[in-house]
Amino acid sequence: MTPVELSRTVLHAVRRAVDEGELAVAALPERVVVAPPGPGGCGDYATSVALQLARPAGQPAPAVAELLRTRLLRTDGISDVVVTGPGFLNISLDGDADGRLVRDILRAGLRYGHSDTLAGQTMELHAAHDARAVVLMDAVARVLRSQGARPRLTCAGPPEDAWVRILGVPSDIPSDIPAGTGTGTGTDAPLRPVPAPADPTPLGRDAARWALLHPAPHDRPHIGDSQSEQHLAQRETNPLFRVRYAHARTRALLRNAADLGFTPEPGPLTPEPGPLTPEGDGPLTFDDDGPLTFDGDGPLTSEGDGPLTVDGEAQGLIQLLADHPRVLAATAAHRAPDRLARHLVAVADALAPLLPSVLPLGDEKPSAAHRARLALAEAAGTVLAGGLSLLGIDAPEHL
Repeated sequence: MTPVELSRTVLHAVRRAVDEGELAVAALPERVVVAPPGPGGCGDYATSVALQLARPAGQPAPAVAELLRTRLLRTDGISDVVVTGPGFLNISLDGDADGRLVRDILRAGLRYGHSDTLAGQTMELHAAHDARAVVLMDAVARVLRSQGARPRLTCAGPPEDAWVRILGVPSDIPSDIPAGTGTGTGTDAPLRPVPAPADPTPLGRDAARWALLHPAPHDRPHIGDSQSEQHLAQRETNPLFRVRYAHARTRALLRNAADLGFTPEPGPLTPEPGPLTPEGDGPLTFDDDGPLTFDGDGPLTSEGDGPLTVDGEAQGLIQLLADHPRVLAATAAHRAPDRLARHLVAVADALAPLLPSVLPLGDEKPSAAHRARLALAEAAGTVLAGGLSLLGIDAPEHL
């Protein structure tokens, strides 16, 4: 069950409760936000929908949460629901939720996180005649389309030729048409981000778009003089490089794995550890106040085929991948591509510690855990490539 599917499941439970008279709510929420649990939470996902419904329903939030909890527990794919705090619903999914998430990402490909939430809605976007404003509008339009909307773009003047050739903005944006003159819904105020202090086109398309989109619209882009060099540098201090390098690494791992004769397969990231066995002839002892020790001449080992810390390291990455649909929805709602850019940096940084454990080392044979780590790496690379595409930036397979 993906976050989007879980959101629809919770919303369905709300509707059933209203239809059957258990909740007296005049207006239902259009959607339910689910996200990884915060401090004090538990399970795979949490939602605050009970707190949102409490006032209109005339009931305490914990009572609303308990009512929804009972309904959700009857749903296939949900193993447990716990109410915490003032009324948060913490939902645990059946079985291998992480594996299902990876499968869902690989099945959807670059369209993972796309939805029809805004289907049928026309969003009018109008930009000032400024390179950053037009690039921002183009990126917002791409994300809106991913959520099912039909954006209509206008500009205070025709886009400059260099913006079209180098920055990749559409050449057919109508000019001198103020926002709000169309027949659709979703009229926005004109997009007027802080202009770039210098011409961004010398950076080239990818670096220029990143330099313009990564900062929040109200922040000044770092372009001009020596500041421009950071966007072209191939080092860790350059967030665009980290994102594209992480993607390229995932593609390289897939090629290397194919050479070794194995392919990605979602599943547990670590092998089931076997019994602890000593490499020697002494007994195993346990001191109640101390660690497990071995009175012999060899190290204590576990019968397994991979590191036992990978699963813990990967949880942060898995939560970020699960959060990707919400990030796209928020980016569309707030007209803020910087949210997506920062999310991609977080995914790349969370992926980095996993990469060294993907391929078997030395004489080690590929295991189910290796195949699962490869699938997770491929899923992360897919999210990175899809996100960069929505920003209008290339995701090269070699870097």
